[in-house]
Amino acid sequence: MTRLLIVDDSPLMRRLLLDIFTKAGGFEIKAAKNGVEAIELLHRFKPEVVTLDVHMPDMDGLECLDRIMVERPTPVVMISALTAEGADETLEAMALGAIDFIGKPHGPISIEIEGLAELLIEKVRSAAQAKISRATRLADRVRLRSAGTPPKGKALRSALPAKPSRTAKPLPGRSSGEGLVIIGTSTGGPAALDVVLAGLPADFPWPVVVAQHMPRSFTGALARRLDRFCALTVVEVVKSEPLLPGHAYIGRGDADLLISRRGASLIALAAPSKPELHWHPSVDRLVESAMQFLAPERLIGVLMTGMGNDGAREMAELAHRGGHTIAEAEETALIWGMPGALVTAGGADHIEPLDAIAGRLNSLVGR
Repeated sequence: MTRLLIVDDSPLMRRLLLDIFTKAGGFEIKAAKNGVEAIELLHRFKPEVVTLDVHMPDMDGLECLDRIMVERPTPVVMISALTAEGADETLEAMALGAIDFIGKPHGPISIEIEGLAELLIEKVRSAAQAKISRATRLADRVRLRSAGTPPKGKALRSALPAKPSRTAKPLPGRSSGEGLVIIGTSTGGPAALDVVLAGLPADFPWPVVVAQHMPRSFTGALARRLDRFCALTVVEVVKSEPLLPGHAYIGRGDADLLISRRGASLIALAAPSKPELHWHPSVDRLVESAMQFLAPERLIGVLMTGMGNDGAREMAELAHRGGHTIAEAEETALIWGMPGALVTAGGADHIEPLDAIAGRLNSLVGR
């Protein structure tokens, strides 16, 4: 039995979530109506996974998450509104340590929650298997033990680092020529992208395209957040975009991201998603499209944390044809589904911990 803590201030939402997970089976469940109760149950019930509403009185979801990740790090799935404000809050939750999120129904909750039940169960079960690093929020935990008092919530939230300079330098000779880096990720991806993209310089010579499984209302906020602190210029692909060095392109949620050509120039474009594919933007479809317009040796595929196997098939094919591939190592991936599938398929040229991926990319393009 998996110990699940449901935290939501709405009695109706708590009852609906209790019904969903009770019917699913395999869960021992407790519920809290606010963050204060949640923290008490965190230590007494010792849940293996938590669902956490963002908006609650007294102690909001972000402050509660902050306390959880400092006092007793536990996999958390956020229940968030599918709005611009909800997207920003959810991405802050990812930065604080949340594993995943699901959009709260915006219509009649009792009707729409049934349509989300299968996905919610899948996300919670996957999150319960996620590995929370012992280093997660370590400095804050040390401060808590030293002070002997609970943290002050927002005071512990890490501000984004200042954006590095984008002053371009002459490109290295070995990196000259057309090329493309393709990154695919899902559960745990926003925090992983923070690390990898922040490690690439403003004059990184190849464009970077990213398929992050995420709803449409969240990918714009993700691009804006990454752009604020990465040296690269980061944009969401909502229309045809020319692919330029020193830029990263985030695929729009609920659509697929494709590579094509316009004249002599490579472009990225958002295409209607294929219903037979389970996750979007599809990493497999992105890699397949890129191989139609670039020689394999001019492509680098990176597969990072995420459940399932999206991207493994086409990146393995890319490696077979002579392209370069990187799989995130199991010890750093929150969910080793996608990169693990690439390794199992024999398609990973390099297996790197998260904090070494940017260095490997810089080396491969000749920096």
